[in-house]
Amino acid sequence: MVKQLEFSLTSRPRGYHLVTGEIIKNLPQLPDTGILHLFIKHTSAGLTLNENADPSVRVDFEGFFDVLVPEGHPVYTHTMEGSDDMPAHLKASLVGNSVTIPITHGSLNMGIWQGIYLCEFRNYGGARKIVATIYS
Repeated sequence: MVKQLEFSLTSRPRGYHLVTGEIIKNLPQLPDTGILHLFIKHTSAGLTLNENADPSVRVDFEGFFDVLVPEGHPVYTHTMEGSDDMPAHLKASLVGNSVTIPITHGSLNMGIWQGIYLCEFRNYGGARKIVATIYS
């Protein structure tokens, strides 16, 4: 059986935001066993699983990606939407647009230190649409 729904995450500023709780609140009751697939419908933000306890991880993500993909690089030709736009597209391609999480005993079966991140690469990205597909 497959269920699918779409919802929006609250608008957030540029950064790496733990959204596990917000995602769970938007989901229906989960099956006893299955798989949750989350897909973000944007090209300037991403989803990933990572450390959910120490906030310095989010700071380090930001610092690393800003060094790896800096704003204002002279090679960029796609510049009409602002200096943060092309780097946001590149960062989103590196991080990816989906995560898949097993469901066990009606809950997301993640490691104790794992959380779902919204990686917002635009300064003002707005609400981000998520498609959740639940396989049971």
